[in-house]
Amino acid sequence: MAVYTHGHHDSVLRSHSTRSVSDSAAYLAGHLTPDMHLLDVGAGPGTITVDFAARVARVTATEIDDAALSLSRALAAERAAENVDFSVEDVHALSFADDSFDVVHAHQVLQHVGDPVQALREMRRVARPGGIVAARDADYAGFVWFPLLPELDEWLGLYRAAARANGGEPDAGRRLLSWARAAGFTDITATASTWCYATAEDRAWWGGMWADRILESALAGQLVRDGFATREQLHRISDAWRAWAADGDGWYLIPHGEIVCRV
Repeated sequence: MAVYTHGHHDSVLRSHSTRSVSDSAAYLAGHLTPDMHLLDVGAGPGTITVDFAARVARVTATEIDDAALSLSRALAAERAAENVDFSVEDVHALSFADDSFDVVHAHQVLQHVGDPVQALREMRRVARPGGIVAARDADYAGFVWFPLLPELDEWLGLYRAAARANGGEPDAGRRLLSWARAAGFTDITATASTWCYATAEDRAWWGGMWADRILESALAGQLVRDGFATREQLHRISDAWRAWAADGDGWYLIPHGEIVCRV
């Protein structure tokens, strides 16, 4: 497994805990039926997981350790999602039997694993014949914003360097189709979708969240510890995020690659 670059600081969870099927898995939603058993790889805080649980018969949520899995377990309990199971797993070597699930899903996961092709092979192995393997990942090199603040260019360069140092691939979105083909899939639908932050409320949330993350998250600790950046540089970048958020012209676009693979 690669090191998870973001970590699980509160500033990270503020972002991840807003996700739902409608804004993060709309490309998959039309394929779901009420009788399905879905495996959610890398469930994180569980908001997408619990949303799936309202649409299918059963969901099994996985994470890399008990601490990470406790987040989705707590949300499922809070929302009385009794049809969710939990399992600590390495996506490179899943413990489940062959042909166990109707749908195997991963959101913003393949960019963080050491071998995404092997991960997709395992996801394919545990999917039933006729089932679906689905994945969606951002593509950091495709991020677009305005105004063109140089500190945000610094931020992007630092993030991509840290993610690659951790064994991941931050520009995963554009690679999903090729990874799926390398994993042996032949029936693949590749699409794209975006997140866009342009309202005052969205800018305050996104910019404020990253202003905190660049100072407080696991990423911040790694950047300073491994000599990628100084604390002074991170404070400059944090200030730039707040300046972007306060600018009425502020606009931010995040592209995602998506794949739906038939087994």
